[in-house]
This record gives sequence, structure tokens and C-alpha cells, in this order.
Amino acid sequence: MNMIENLKKMLENGQDSALLRYSLGTACQKSGDLSQAREHLTAAVTQDPGYSAAWKAYGKLLAELDQPREAADAFTQGIAVAEKKGDIQAAKEMKVFLKRVQKQLNG
Repeated sequence: MNMIENLKKMLENGQDSALLRYSLGTACQKSGDLSQAREHLTAAVTQDPGYSAAWKAYGKLLAELDQPREAADAFTQGIAVAEKKGDIQAAKEMKVFLKRVQKQLNG
């Protein structure tokens, strides 16, 4: 059984959590299953809106899906969360990603 199958099994067994959804989302993204990745990363930020790593992954996924406006929104929310928690590195990284998608939006 691979990692995605293991994580899905945990989800099926009722062990749903933001961390599990984040892990499943990033694993699906790496494997190229972007629709499943979006489903799980959306669940991660919904279940725990204070999870800065999940916001960063979600924003990056939206950018990969060529949805710069949604990605910018995710990064903006993620930056606010990270700064509130004192997660300076995550905030810095998301600011860089935000600038990239803003350039895309501004043509």
C-alpha cells in the first residue's frame, strides 16, 4: 500500500483532521492528481483556518491550476495567519508566491 492509499484508509476510518487532509493533498499534488489535491487542501484550510502550511500548499496548488486570483486570496489569508502565529518564514515564502501570481494577474 502506498502513502496515498494509507492516508485515504485513515480518512475512511474516521481519522479526519487538517493534518491528514494536508498530507493527503500534498501527496496527491505530487502524484499529479490535482483535483483530489484541491479537495483535500480545501478541507485542510476549512478545518483549521490557522494552519499556515496548508494555506501555502493550497495557494501553490491554485497557482499550478492556473487560478491566480484564487491563489492570491489563499496566499493573502495564509500570510495573515502565518504573521499572527509568528511563522515568519512561511509568511516570507507566501509573499514571494503572492508577488508571482499578482504579476500574472496584472499581465
